[in-house]
Amino acid sequence: MSFDFDLIIIGAGVGGHGAALHAVESGLKTAIVEGAEMGGTCINRGCIPSKALLAASGRLRELQHSSELGIQVGSLQVNREAIANHAAQVVEKIRADMTRSLEKLGVTILRGRGRLAGPQTVEVQEEKGSQTYTARDVILATGSRPFVPPGIQVDGRTVFTSDEAVRLEWIPERLAIIGSGYIGQEFADVYTALGSQVILIEALETLMPAFDPDIARLAQRVLIKPRQIQTYVGVLAKQVIPGQPVTIHLSNGETLQVDGCLVAAGRIPVSEGLGLAELGVVTDKRGFVPVDSRMATELPHLWAIGDVTGKMMLAHAAAAQGRVAVENICGRPAYMDYLSIPAAVFTHPEMGFVGLTEPQAKAEGYSVGTVRTYFGGNSKAIAAGETEGMVKLVFDKETGLLLGSHIFGPHAADLIHEAAQAIARRATVQELARLVHVHPTLAETLEEAYRRAAHSLTAA
Repeated sequence: MSFDFDLIIIGAGVGGHGAALHAVESGLKTAIVEGAEMGGTCINRGCIPSKALLAASGRLRELQHSSELGIQVGSLQVNREAIANHAAQVVEKIRADMTRSLEKLGVTILRGRGRLAGPQTVEVQEEKGSQTYTARDVILATGSRPFVPPGIQVDGRTVFTSDEAVRLEWIPERLAIIGSGYIGQEFADVYTALGSQVILIEALETLMPAFDPDIARLAQRVLIKPRQIQTYVGVLAKQVIPGQPVTIHLSNGETLQVDGCLVAAGRIPVSEGLGLAELGVVTDKRGFVPVDSRMATELPHLWAIGDVTGKMMLAHAAAAQGRVAVENICGRPAYMDYLSIPAAVFTHPEMGFVGLTEPQAKAEGYSVGTVRTYFGGNSKAIAAGETEGMVKLVFDKETGLLLGSHIFGPHAADLIHEAAQAIARRATVQELARLVHVHPTLAETLEEAYRRAAHSLTAA
């Protein structure tokens, strides 16, 4: 059977883009389908614009504390529109660069909404009508969208999700944020820097429930308690009504009135309308598409990557999954190693983590050892006046295998990659203790942690 393409990718986010580039490099005739903006959530409504906003909040915080280094700064003026324009310009540039990179390599861009019309067949609903294309293999890379819990009404202005928040159209004086995960934490950082009073509402029994407990406790002490943030823990926002003011009815019986409400309660996959059920592909109860470690679905020649799989909802994880899928399409066996994929939260200070948390490692049956080192004892951190923070290692006491690393502190998002590489090659803390780091650098916090972990094994 002859096909129009070797590979069609539905979705041109970071995952789809990465898969397309790797496919072309591998000699595959490739098309990518996108009905909205090129770049998907990360480029347009997620990682990129939010980091532009966080860059502004970080610069503000640096200037506010510059007197500690002997630098006096006059009164600071915040231009909301200029900050928003900077974020929009960054998005526009990166989106254009992404599109050009696809065009330059000869990827066919099909503008429209794609769906599976049959095995190895994709229907694209374009402006001028519907077109059908065939491919030997198809990759679903349709991403995710914000989850809005029942009882919450979103108007996009006074009650909104991260999709609207990155546009920074206004700065509420009192802002409620529903959810204390990485999205909630990053926007709390942005809005408090710009002058908002924040009310953080977490339905679960602890703040930042997905984080290692030690990191979560320290982050709360540094990122929440000193700032204009009030918290509700173990409390559900049962009903949120847009307006001026926004009315929030809580499960504890309280009613809050605020100027704005950001819903940061997680994300759900964009898997509806793809024609999956008609082909016998069953999604899970949340709508995620099941895949194996090769990124293959249960249907031959159909693959899925990125947020729509629910495996690890991170842009760089999606890109890695895309490369793995293409490798397998080309007959070169490859598998995902989620344990070694790092993640970061770009608050000030930052958080970086990879591998297992302490509770996760215990649940998996390891004989768990932990060590902690602190930025307060690091020469570079002391010189820079950035001493808040900690490195925590989780390791197996029987073998010394590094199981996880969790960092809260300056440049944690960069520092975590060293530990990620160590976990990728399944290194032990005994091996890592022999590494030499430049002095004075923040990376010496990791060196000290490796040595403490190795010493704890020999001393046992």
